[in-house]
Amino acid sequence: MKTRRRAAVLLAVSAVASVSALCGCGIRATAVPVDVGAAPSRVSCDTPAQPTGGVSGVQGFRATIALVCGSQLVGVERLVPVPEKRPVREPVGLVAQALLEALQKSPSAEERDAGFTTGVPEGLTAVSPRPGDPAGAVRLSRKPEDLPPVALSQIVCTLSDSDAVSAGPGPVVLGGPDADPPRAWECTDAVRSRPESVPTLGDVVRTPSPTPGPSRS
Repeated sequence: MKTRRRAAVLLAVSAVASVSALCGCGIRATAVPVDVGAAPSRVSCDTPAQPTGGVSGVQGFRATIALVCGSQLVGVERLVPVPEKRPVREPVGLVAQALLEALQKSPSAEERDAGFTTGVPEGLTAVSPRPGDPAGAVRLSRKPEDLPPVALSQIVCTLSDSDAVSAGPGPVVLGGPDADPPRAWECTDAVRSRPESVPTLGDVVRTPSPTPGPSRS
């Protein structure tokens, strides 16, 4: 019994000494994960080859959607069908709706074998913009801030890669169904490598008021 107690005490002292050694070397002990480089992964994250001719009878467009693989966002090229049910009529809204449906769709068997998943919840749709929204703004049926961080990261990065939604590299303007003005969201390298972190929330984006003309006397 004494031998077991002594072994337990030595083990505890050894653990305390290890922490002290870390502190003495300028490394602060922490209870949260520390990024020390890419961890070994058993998934390949190899994107399956896509057919070049498309799918017969399917109207759609090619796009790159952001799926989760190996705890990171990886772009996968897809032929995205045009939505049959169109909750919005604006071109940007229709493209956004099609991309949302592609993100909600379960990855193919090949993609699942390669480690791909998606966190975008079913039922999320694009809704009509509100008066005063800037051009290119996308309204969602749920407030962006209320979505799971991984899902929001997927949506922001997918929309930012779409030429039909984003005019080029830069933020994506997203809003919810309420009267709150939309905000700019950025897909950075940090977001792609850590999609569980919330994308950068930018400033409120408003349409500038027209400059009043000269008064007539």
